[in-house]
Amino acid sequence: MAAPAEAAPAGYLLPRHVGPWSLDDVMSLPEDNSQRIELVDGMLLVSPLGSYRHQQLVGRAYGALVGACPVDLEATIELNVLLSSGRLVIPDFTVVRPREAGVMFPVSDVVLVGEVFSPSTRLNDEGLKRGLYAGAGVPYYLMVDPGGRVVEATLLELQGEEYVEIATSEDGVLKVERPFPVTIKF
Repeated sequence: MAAPAEAAPAGYLLPRHVGPWSLDDVMSLPEDNSQRIELVDGMLLVSPLGSYRHQQLVGRAYGALVGACPVDLEATIELNVLLSSGRLVIPDFTVVRPREAGVMFPVSDVVLVGEVFSPSTRLNDEGLKRGLYAGAGVPYYLMVDPGGRVVEATLLELQGEEYVEIATSEDGVLKVERPFPVTIKF
């Protein structure tokens, strides 16, 4: 697999490409800190980095998760998660079983993924990614929706092949017991 290239110049555009994208193609792109590039079945999902509010909510979730993680788990931000040979996603935050890994982290050691919705990612986060995470066997999916008057957060647990809602926030506060007890104040 090709190593990531140097940082892309300002105004970088994706190179011309014919046919489906592969993991090697994506990993050989120049690093671009202005956008997130994910791969699903040969298609790129390209989205801008989140707004200040988006990053603020990611930080609050991450901070609470770091403080509550048991010793055998670890919280991370924007981890490259390899779902399968043609699927690479970058959740806003994750909880994983720590292990040695390269640029791509195997989904088999991911316990929880979290996405903060934004106008450019809402449809993918609510639909496509929810299905991908369930299909890959990720036990918990935390969805954070800043769109209303108060931030709404919902924790889903994989039961069989589908996610089931097990906790929702009240007045911007999410309290959960699984996969471990934590309170997140958005």
